[in-house]
Amino acid sequence: MNITVIGGANFDISARLNGTFIAADSNPGSVSLGYGGVARNIAHNLCLLGHHVRFVSAFGNDIFGSLMHDQCKAIGMDLSLSQVIKGERSGMYLCINNHTGEMIAAVADTNIIQHLTPEYLERLTGELNKSDAIVADTNLSEDSLRFLLDQSLAPLFVDAVSSTKAWRIVNALKKSKFAHLHTLKLNHKEALAVSECQTTEEAAERLLDLGIENLYITLGNEGVYYNHGTTFPALPGEVVNTTGAGDAFLAGVIHAFSKDIAAPQTAQYGLMAARATLQSEMAVNPDIANILL
Repeated sequence: MNITVIGGANFDISARLNGTFIAADSNPGSVSLGYGGVARNIAHNLCLLGHHVRFVSAFGNDIFGSLMHDQCKAIGMDLSLSQVIKGERSGMYLCINNHTGEMIAAVADTNIIQHLTPEYLERLTGELNKSDAIVADTNLSEDSLRFLLDQSLAPLFVDAVSSTKAWRIVNALKKSKFAHLHTLKLNHKEALAVSECQTTEEAAERLLDLGIENLYITLGNEGVYYNHGTTFPALPGEVVNTTGAGDAFLAGVIHAFSKDIAAPQTAQYGLMAARATLQSEMAVNPDIANILL
């Protein structure tokens, strides 16, 4: 399947503690470097699953941007629609995980994605609409997301990224001409924040009223909630690192869609992809193809 993925690419710095976190102090642990960004992780997973992926992002002309650009091309991504921005620093992501792999805190510097404006995307409309599916993350601005909602002919899949940025797709849907989105994936915290509800069920109903066709609310070790109350339990397995699990989930859903598997059963593919990532030190498990193909 020909898939266009639009959004963030970051250079990741991840720390994992050896023991209990001590605030305002130096904590023993391990630090690793890698490549991330929600959209980039999704694109990476989809490449490993055998899809032709065009990745639309913005890279700085610094060493980190050069490394990420080269790595994306080496994976097999088509970067012909991406930009290299002179004088801008590349996206950076810093996270601290506890000794069990769960995130304690993170900081994302994704300002460079502001260059993916509606005007820039408009110039790509013809190419974007040759896709079998379009994927975006909410590192894009509200206006850019609304442009995709209004102009995309292919099914549009969106990852909410964070509680702060998830508002962008909610506001874009409220202002969209068509008020329709094929798929939205967000986690429980993000769903409660943008719906301003207290329960998963209430949050789902409020979000579905915005025009979302397929809504997946990931619940961590409790699985995933789909649309009007179908819950799929999480798959058992060791948790090494939670970074990238949600991105893998959406990639799995898209992969199932490419095989004409109907929702909500696509959630099972998402859960298998998420488990594969949870068991890896990296944000993308290179063995994912052996699990989902």
